Amino acid sequence: MSEALHSAVLETLGREITAGTLAAGDVLTLERLQRRFEISRTVARECMRLLEQLQLVTSRRRVGIVVRSADDWDVLDPRVIRWRLRGPGRAAQLRSLTELRDAVEPLAAARAAMYATDVERADIAALGAELVVAAELGSPEDYLALDIAFHTALLHASRNEMFAALTEVVAEVIAGRAQAASDPKLASPEAHETVAQAVLAGDAPGAELAMRTILTEVRVSIAGLDGH
Repeated sequence: MSEALHSAVLETLGREITAGTLAAGDVLTLERLQRRFEISRTVARECMRLLEQLQLVTSRRRVGIVVRSADDWDVLDPRVIRWRLRGPGRAAQLRSLTELRDAVEPLAAARAAMYATDVERADIAALGAELVVAAELGSPEDYLALDIAFHTALLHASRNEMFAALTEVVAEVIAGRAQAASDPKLASPEAHETVAQAVLAGDAPGAELAMRTILTEVRVSIAGLDGH
């Protein structure tokens, strides 16, 4: 029960802060949180500790718990990304995250083509083929799961620990993008298979170019979400 309470309160406050309902400078107190959510002081304190870890709030002596500016947030934490993607700034968040992907994933694909093991190359090729099948069968859930697995595999196969550390970030933005769009397949499955075949063949320039094609398609599709 305590864990469920933590999760529910953290989810509510996280979404309110990232949506601007609780604005920078707003002051929270443990007492008000206890009354609002009907929770113990221990649960309220633990939720504030978690929000502090995400840099969404800070404790100030004689003031209380103060909501921090968006400039201070741990914007690469998957929870913060998920909350922002569910808020009013969803389109802007999708754009900024796609720009991050555009800076990282083409190079990650090229490195995967150079450094992936034979097993990893085979797995990536299989995922590329499965994406095409899932698209043909019209299964959004299967397509989403395969899409996340595909990009995760490429990031890990790049042999760059910084790229690999972004797997949860990429997974959240792919999922958030799918929820925001009428068609979750914002980039063609054929383009994914092109990347996969380039990795399988050890063709680094081909893998990089094909991944840039995917992300260009994503950017165009995202631009249509809010008319920009």
